[in-house]
Amino acid sequence: MVPPGSLAFLLALGFAPDVLGFNLGAPALSGVGRWQWRATRQSLQASPSSFFDDIPMGPPDGILGLSADFRACEAPHKVNLVVGAYRDSEGQPWVLPSVREAEVRMGSAPAANKEYAPIDGDAAFVKRALAFAYGAASVPLVDQRLVGVQTLSGTGACRIGGEFFARFLGKGTPIYVSDPTWGNHVGIMTEAGLEVRRYRYFERSSLGLDFEGMKADLLAAPDGSVVLLHACAHNPTGCDPTRAQWKELSNLLKGKKHHVFFDSAYQGFASGDAAADAWALREFVSDYEEQLQTNEEGGRFGSLLLAQSFAKNFGLYGERVGTLSVVCPTAQVAGTVLSQLKLIIRPMYSSPPIHGAGIVKTVLGDEELSKQYIGECASMAARIQAMRLLLVSELKEAGSALSWAHIAEQIGMFAFTGMTQEMCDALMTDHAVYLTRDGRISIAGINPGNVKYIAGAIHKVTSPILRE
Repeated sequence: MVPPGSLAFLLALGFAPDVLGFNLGAPALSGVGRWQWRATRQSLQASPSSFFDDIPMGPPDGILGLSADFRACEAPHKVNLVVGAYRDSEGQPWVLPSVREAEVRMGSAPAANKEYAPIDGDAAFVKRALAFAYGAASVPLVDQRLVGVQTLSGTGACRIGGEFFARFLGKGTPIYVSDPTWGNHVGIMTEAGLEVRRYRYFERSSLGLDFEGMKADLLAAPDGSVVLLHACAHNPTGCDPTRAQWKELSNLLKGKKHHVFFDSAYQGFASGDAAADAWALREFVSDYEEQLQTNEEGGRFGSLLLAQSFAKNFGLYGERVGTLSVVCPTAQVAGTVLSQLKLIIRPMYSSPPIHGAGIVKTVLGDEELSKQYIGECASMAARIQAMRLLLVSELKEAGSALSWAHIAEQIGMFAFTGMTQEMCDALMTDHAVYLTRDGRISIAGINPGNVKYIAGAIHKVTSPILRE
């Protein structure tokens, strides 16, 4: 072992002898001395590589890995139905005009700067974001019992929320997620220290909601578990409970004292009506407020949290804009909760980015711009629904004898087709139509120019006769 700081150590690291103040010419480093110098240097340089040699190759992401495969594909007719990002009728990304206008206004603002945001983010943005989700007249918002922080989109909100639960309910606390759910939910909650469990949600035989199975699993869960719910446009199934079913779920979860964690990624994008898409969240908040007023000990939510994203509904995918909010029983508790959320955020990423939050704040803070945005968001939802109907029509036109009605009945960016992994693999290998292997397709990737080809390819891989 060469002692740190010794001449041999410094030489082995590559320092020139003259820089070190030594006159080590060729005679001094000839023969055995030169060999020892080289051997020492090679030994020290080799040691880091053994560390890297032990690092295994990680598996590709289930969604983003398929997108990489799509980019590498050279088929001229290839279609990407993998990633959930909106595309216009020409198959191109669309920046909302209201977003463009907001950026123009932000750029010309005399007070604009690039200073750090506070740990909990832009306060004006958070206030307007929570009013968008809960409603401007929301009682906990008005009473300052609704605490929120800016996050790195919905992913960051879920991660911070998971960490919050793990710290104050304990590591290993069970969190129940739907089967299936967004692929990242499991990894996020596992990394946060929660134990991920599943509740039944989608029944493949009927291609619809397994509501009875869902209720049974949540009823059987230990009291005080965390339950993750998709606020609207369930990903990946596009299958949501009815309002009557949401009410029933609220009563069930209150009776079990479960902690409710809503994930809202599609408000306004799902139906084109932001208030309608927020109905489930607002109904649960109403139930929470009622239990506070009546002081019901027999049944109450353990807590109520919301992860909110502006990626899909504002088209701000790369801006990473979101919030995490907690409905609290008192303003004092809200202050305590905020202090703990800051303690989670500070060592994680210190403070959030400011540009995307500025866009949302500008749009939602201007009446005319907000009205324009609502119309643009509704147009995205309308195009998605039109493509659902067109795909079902083209499947019938292609000769499919199967029922595809569920595609038209589902809501949001995705459709859960019911295709098997074998069928999905055939679509990608034989037809260059890329989708996730659970049969989920992004309706946003469909347009009038490719829908006939997509329908024909789906028919070929799902028809027993054609497959043979």
